[in-house]
Amino acid sequence: MTEPAPRETAGEPLVVRTPEELRRALAGTGRVALVPTMGALHGGHRSLMRLARTRAETVVVSIFVNPLQFGPNEDLDRYPRDLPGDTRLCAEEGVDVVFAPETGTMYPLPQMVTVDAGSMGERLEGASRPGHFTGVLTVVAKLFNLVRPDLAVFGAKDAQQIALVRRMVADLDLPVEIVGAPTLRDPDGLASSSRNVYLSAQERASALALSRALRAGAEAAPGGAEAVRSAALAVLAEAAEAVPPVRLDYLALVDPATFSEAGADHRGEAVLAVAARVGATRLIDNVSVTL
Repeated sequence: MTEPAPRETAGEPLVVRTPEELRRALAGTGRVALVPTMGALHGGHRSLMRLARTRAETVVVSIFVNPLQFGPNEDLDRYPRDLPGDTRLCAEEGVDVVFAPETGTMYPLPQMVTVDAGSMGERLEGASRPGHFTGVLTVVAKLFNLVRPDLAVFGAKDAQQIALVRRMVADLDLPVEIVGAPTLRDPDGLASSSRNVYLSAQERASALALSRALRAGAEAAPGGAEAVRSAALAVLAEAAEAVPPVRLDYLALVDPATFSEAGADHRGEAVLAVAARVGATRLIDNVSVTL
């Protein structure tokens, strides 16, 4: 999927900063779709907004860099922020409401009660980033309570995140439909991400090994789970010798419902997921495969 072009729009979205303003903005608006984001919006976010527009009368985009999902040595302080630019992009996509709260609005007190991501939240991204998914699920639950959407749209690039949000919705009986949107890729194959702006031209060239590894793994699916892993790892082993190198965090073939490792006898759908660092930038990607 390549980056969509901007559409013509009727006007600027209403930007609200507090729960009270949000409630007034959404009073009597019909079916509501929420697109939760941390800002630094790009073509991938456009695709989420467009999908949301097909499913609801009112589209809300939340823009909030959530400190709960960042570890102590991660990029919270340097995470890209551009509310004026993000608002312009939302206007181009006909978004109705932008909810852009301050940290003190979302967390007026130290957050004592959180949503535990359970064992699935301790695997892959959760193992590499302890506490990350507790922060994600906590802020998503808060956004669901504030916006009260009928549906929420998430990108498939964060496959483990979608799986956990779906499980939270099921376990807590939250009245929200979770809609997954296909991963948007730049023309060179790199999965669209707000963190791509950190990459130099040389680093970006090295980072393309992630999507190549996933393609190689998917093409090996007729040979079974071990063939998928081996094909992908061969590409990543070569990328580890590149300049700059790709430093692998994990490559895993997992059950899409539990994110536990797919065994050699696994049949049906699986997710091949990868995380790696190129320079100082950590990137993730995944692809669905059928075994």
